[in-house]
Amino acid sequence: MSLRAAFLATALLSAAAVPAIAPAQETAPAAAPAAAVNVTAGAAVTDAKGGAVGTIASVNGDVAVVDTGSIKASIPVKSFAKTDNGFAIGMTKAELEAAAKGASASQQEKFLASLAPGIAISDQNGGAVGTIEAIEGDLVTVATPNVKAKLPKSAIVQGPNGAVIGMTQAQLEAAAKASSPPAG
Repeated sequence: MSLRAAFLATALLSAAAVPAIAPAQETAPAAAPAAAVNVTAGAAVTDAKGGAVGTIASVNGDVAVVDTGSIKASIPVKSFAKTDNGFAIGMTKAELEAAAKGASASQQEKFLASLAPGIAISDQNGGAVGTIEAIEGDLVTVATPNVKAKLPKSAIVQGPNGAVIGMTQAQLEAAAKASSPPAG
């Protein structure tokens, strides 16, 4: 795999991130629940008019992840109302997808602006890759114990524990060595 192809693959991984919808972007459900709603994974989600939105992929504490088929968005469970066929939220599928994509882009922009030399870079499984050595415009120099590689900022996404790229240390080192001009 060429280094360019690896970077493009990493950039595509950022689309899989699960964005959180800020409370200010949410619309209250049409019918406020009288008591706390027991939101369950696998249940159907509709909008206030009964239009299909998606399904609840998972529930973790006070947050449910709704999968529309295009995106996964984290929504507070207090935003759901129980219906005869599952649960309802106060957003249509299109509104939820637009809000999630906007939130995701905004979060990624803030994250990229926070990158600085010395920040650790991990792979998708949490394995150490290296550290950011320098940032020059839209390029980030990542230093591993064996090589230095320049990556586009867009190849770095925010993971649960910090900066993540779509390659392991070995893959990055191999790609960097393969893209280096031959000596001589």
